[in-house]
Amino acid sequence: MERIAPQHVPVYETGKRRRALWERCAERGEPVVAVRDASRGYIVRYDLQHLDTQLDQTAVHELRERTRRTRSYPTGTDPISESEGVGGEAGPVSGDLHTPTEDAARELAATLSGLLFDRTNWQ
Repeated sequence: MERIAPQHVPVYETGKRRRALWERCAERGEPVVAVRDASRGYIVRYDLQHLDTQLDQTAVHELRERTRRTRSYPTGTDPISESEGVGGEAGPVSGDLHTPTEDAARELAATLSGLLFDRTNWQ
């Protein structure tokens, strides 16, 4: 798989659906790229742990930069702060990136999916 289209990004809200999604991705040998419907907004989740791999440093940097480009900075935030700049955690193995709407989450997940599925970015 090269990239997920926004309309095909899976959305889940229960632990049972999350586990099923992670199991399906593990069986396929693919990273998880999904959206969690949270109580206050939506969270783009990605995970490579079940593949026993991680993104290399260049890919992590690019993932964070792509995420920053999708965000505006409300008054009172620090665009230099890593967690505020990307709206959550964005590490080499997994990440949780907060968005206000489902559409925004799907777009961000789709944007990042190409980077996450590209095995040349793994180490």
